[in-house]
Amino acid sequence: MDPWRTRSRRTLVDLSPWLSVEERTVELPDGRVIDDWPWVESREFANVVAVTEDGRFLVLRQTKYAVEGPTLGSVGGYLEPGEDPVETAKRELREETGFDAPEWRSLGRYAVDGNRGCGVGHLFLAQGASKVAEPNADDLEEQELLLLTRAEVEEALLAGGFGVLSWAAVVALALVALDRELPAPT
Repeated sequence: MDPWRTRSRRTLVDLSPWLSVEERTVELPDGRVIDDWPWVESREFANVVAVTEDGRFLVLRQTKYAVEGPTLGSVGGYLEPGEDPVETAKRELREETGFDAPEWRSLGRYAVDGNRGCGVGHLFLAQGASKVAEPNADDLEEQELLLLTRAEVEEALLAGGFGVLSWAAVVALALVALDRELPAPT
């Protein structure tokens, strides 16, 4: 299958560095042209599931503006310009929890919305995590670090306790990877 091609783009809203909305002209593989395709540019981000040396999962209980009430979440944040996604994940793990991990594994790179863009997420599994510092998060939301068992994480995941899709996805992928020792996606 051939990809769609962008013929032109026009910025409708620019809220840099966080978000921009474009109207694009795209050409489909069969030659048809769509003149008013909406597209959302958003910063790339990294999310990580971290598991301690004794098998507990680092999870944040927090609030987010788009989620009603407190939710469980993974560690994560936006990539800085030019920053490698795994370096973002390592930086965020240290900042938000005070933990470092010696073993890192990519769980893949994913578009947030296959038709409208909305950014790209890089998902990771970190194993062997241990505390090396005090957290130094600069997040606007309150956060509480929890160390949960695998059973508690699975129960929360199945009950909808991870209120953001990328958090639920990284947790589910990490659980599968831990069970199957899957190779990293290409």
